[in-house]
Amino acid sequence: MRLAAGLIAAALSWCGQGAFAAPPDVITKAEYTEPTRRYAHGVLGDDIEWGAIRLTVDKCAGCAARDLHEVTIRLPETRVFEDVAPRLVDLEGDGTTYVLVVESDASKGARLALYDANGVVTATRFIGRKNRWLAPIGAADLDGDGHAEIAYIDRPHLVKALRVFRFRDGKLREVASLKGFTNNSIGERDIAGGMRTCAGAPEMIVATADWSRLQAVTLRGRTLAARDIGPHEGRESFAAALECR
Repeated sequence: MRLAAGLIAAALSWCGQGAFAAPPDVITKAEYTEPTRRYAHGVLGDDIEWGAIRLTVDKCAGCAARDLHEVTIRLPETRVFEDVAPRLVDLEGDGTTYVLVVESDASKGARLALYDANGVVTATRFIGRKNRWLAPIGAADLDGDGHAEIAYIDRPHLVKALRVFRFRDGKLREVASLKGFTNNSIGERDIAGGMRTCAGAPEMIVATADWSRLQAVTLRGRTLAARDIGPHEGRESFAAALECR
């Protein structure tokens, strides 16, 4: 069974010092819950997926006393979270954190979705066919324009395409894609690689499609540029790359 962590949303509250303040509701913890076998895919090594996500929300972020509440968001019976863990991402640089997840539909396959404590904020399109999956890389302002991008590998066992979406005005819009990369093999219980910043600019760390080499990929305008950073020698080589070694 695969567990998880972390999230954030927004509201007004009475918050110390004898004055009104309006900090966002802060989701301090999250985990996938309500395990289910209703989606028979097993891409991550078992037949257990997740029917819901449980959030712990601080209703008075920044206050002296925390005001914690739990929120559970359940998917319809035709969908599951097909993922290793929800990811906290600050996409606007203001402390408002969204949750990045992989959500799969029984007939349309996977999509990448952003959640807050009220549910889905925005999402990519479903791949369009059942048992088709995607594997997140992470989120960062990849081109330095002040707007965050989110990256994933589209069908890491089949298409092996790196896709980058920009988050702006509450929407995700695709800005670049490039084939020839992967970050998961069928049956692996984790997703390899991720984002790193070693020399001032964020890079995406992935493997070549044949798993022989590691690549550091950058975004320049609407173009992805890959740089070879050494042989693939298991998860240890990914860990070293993410630590800039």
